[in-house]
Amino acid sequence: MYIRDATADDWPGIWSVMEPIIRAGETYTLDPDSSEESLRAKWLHLSGPGRTFVAIDDGGAVTGTAELHPNYGGAAARVANAGFMVHPDHGGKGIARALADHVLEQARAGGYRAMVFNAVVASNVRAVRLWQSLGFEILATIPDAFDHPADGLVGLHVMHRKLD
Repeated sequence: MYIRDATADDWPGIWSVMEPIIRAGETYTLDPDSSEESLRAKWLHLSGPGRTFVAIDDGGAVTGTAELHPNYGGAAARVANAGFMVHPDHGGKGIARALADHVLEQARAGGYRAMVFNAVVASNVRAVRLWQSLGFEILATIPDAFDHPADGLVGLHVMHRKLD
């Protein structure tokens, strides 16, 4: 597996990762009925301050993706935000950790001083565990903010990590 910046040609592979995750409605605050076009506009950063990355397996297939962008604007633009998705068939293979390590390195290199996740679904225990193992702290939990299709109302964590 290797990780690189995404290109426009990667979109079909990125979408194959994103679509089952978004449609399941279990881990992202994006509307599960969102159109492919609207999600492409939100995720695929080919210019500007945002960047999109892909994890590629030995056969050349996209198995995971991440995006990095400023969380705020203006004088607070040095605080990053990022999103990560790994195709459900490839979970547990270290792809998310490799993407996270890569994105954190790119964020530091890009001059970001911290990273914040605004909405980590509390029932997504694998993600919460990964972020905590990488030094992220839960700053707050918004109770009953996410209507999980199986678990009902669960909290959303706000997580933060300095990048020095």
